[in-house]
Amino acid sequence: MQDATSLVEAISQGLEKFVAARRREAAEFGDEAILIVDHGGAAVHGGKRLRGRFLAAGWHAVADRSSDRPADDAMLAAACALEVFQAAALVHDDIIDNADTRRGRPSAHRALEAAHRDRGWAGDAAAFGRSGAVLLGDLLVAWSDDLLEEALALSPATAAAARAEYALMRREVTMGQFLDVAEESAWNRVPDTQHAERALRVASLKSARYSVERPLLIGAALAGGDDDQLAALSDFGHRIGLAFQLRDDVLGVFGDSAETGKPAGDDLREGKRTALIAWARDAVPASARRTIDELLGDPTLEDAQISMLASTIRSSGALDRAEQTIARLAREAVQSLSGARLDNAAVAYLRDLARAATQRTA
Repeated sequence: MQDATSLVEAISQGLEKFVAARRREAAEFGDEAILIVDHGGAAVHGGKRLRGRFLAAGWHAVADRSSDRPADDAMLAAACALEVFQAAALVHDDIIDNADTRRGRPSAHRALEAAHRDRGWAGDAAAFGRSGAVLLGDLLVAWSDDLLEEALALSPATAAAARAEYALMRREVTMGQFLDVAEESAWNRVPDTQHAERALRVASLKSARYSVERPLLIGAALAGGDDDQLAALSDFGHRIGLAFQLRDDVLGVFGDSAETGKPAGDDLREGKRTALIAWARDAVPASARRTIDELLGDPTLEDAQISMLASTIRSSGALDRAEQTIARLAREAVQSLSGARLDNAAVAYLRDLARAATQRTA
């Protein structure tokens, strides 16, 4: 089983090679074409490569130890495809959220806005940045397809199963993203008793299946996994994925901006209707619930108001409930691997990934 550091380096090197090839292709179309490719390269730079790592874990969990080098190459190309698709999702997500930063750097639409301004181009720089980022996200989706087809060409016997998992992942995360956006508007027409359930529905589609479960299954499908192996990995992946999203919700309110790369309390300014918020609203008096509803989603919230909302969430018991749920899901996920016909080293690696996904601070 490849160690995490070498796998992350291999994925990063594979992406650098791919982007360099796209840059050479774009050169004939002029500086503006190179501009969007360079921003594509910036979008895929950095990150924890969590989805690629889960894909590799799924592959190793079921792969025949006698697998030849082309199979390894197929796994790496598929891991790169997932990381490029994730970059596309983040570019579009930042437009939706009107986010200024990503991973401690300007978000794609802000970076393109600055490029417009630096070049002294005509028109509205902000509008150019948003339009350019929409198209950048689309370009990244196309790149992810290119990399997936490269992987499937190297592993034709398992191409149909892996392609089906990949296609399902894309449909699910796009639906989850829309439901997330819709929830910020529809919550006031929904009974309070349904808020947590609806938040967890979004978390399942947008994060649990997308970030963990489907990557595992794509990797396992590439390696020719059978139904029992896929079922065990699916159970593990969905539970860890939900725990991963709940950790993200906690960090969105209580995270250290120096580690997360985003301003403290950003989820509160964006109006994210997470399970954490739903649990807090369930537990506080009506007056406090009204205060949460009035402040949540206000992009002008001051630090004192963020601190007050965070304190209300903490004192409601919602933070403790989130932490307990994360711990339970992680425990159940690890238990789901017991007795499964999976590679022992890969199972140990999955346990490590589970800890990394649920105990992270960024």
